[in-house]
Amino acid sequence: METSKRLGTMISIQHLSKTFKTGQRSLLAVDDVSFEVNQGEVYGLLGPNGAGKTTVMRMILGLLRPDSGFAQIAGSRSDQQPDEVKRSVGFVSASAGVYQWLTGREMLAFFGDIYGLETAEIAARISELSKILDLDDFIDQTCATLSTGQKQRLSLARALIHDPPVMILDEPTLGLDVVGSQVIFNYIDVLKQRNKAIILCTHRLEQAQRICSRFGLLHYGRKVLDGTMEDLQAQTGKSDLVEMFVGLIDAHRQGKDSSAEPEVPQTAGS
Repeated sequence: METSKRLGTMISIQHLSKTFKTGQRSLLAVDDVSFEVNQGEVYGLLGPNGAGKTTVMRMILGLLRPDSGFAQIAGSRSDQQPDEVKRSVGFVSASAGVYQWLTGREMLAFFGDIYGLETAEIAARISELSKILDLDDFIDQTCATLSTGQKQRLSLARALIHDPPVMILDEPTLGLDVVGSQVIFNYIDVLKQRNKAIILCTHRLEQAQRICSRFGLLHYGRKVLDGTMEDLQAQTGKSDLVEMFVGLIDAHRQGKDSSAEPEVPQTAGS
């Protein structure tokens, strides 16, 4: 942790808020959320469906303008310099597809070209990523012939082709078996060694507890817990993330969180 702090803050989220209007109703999806992520650190952005995680990520990426607050990535604000932010971020999502009729190598070269890399640099990056992610056996097959795990490895390589300082991983192990999930864990270890600042969004709490340096737990758009695992245990008296989540949900059901907003539909703020 101390090493990460000395390396510097790469992600700064300051007082983000977002309300969606649906007819006569206003749904507060994100309510004054702030956190920072340092180089070499994995920050677990966690919460049940409707907590606001996706809305936060969209605002970080500059895909959605906040009502208030801002996200700053590698010195650029997503509401003012969205193109710079996109160049500084590698985004991995379980829902991100591959181009079925391109080979893996062709797809990676295509994205390298989009990011403005020179031909020689693209070739060098593909060679390096092939070794890191063990792509050599299938990188020259068309993507339509690949398994789910192989496609996910290509998606990981695609996100790193331009060597960004910041990585955002949205449910990266969804649909993967134990072997495929281990590839993701190894990938995250490589990212940490290269001092990337990482946000991990996942429902697999046992994986988050294994991987993350710090955590931010969202509940109905608010950040209700933040810190290392030891910090969260001290704040809640619970031993693991599953118990903490169950405690949050039970407290709401019992009416203890009487000021909570109505749950936001998953399409807006999951």
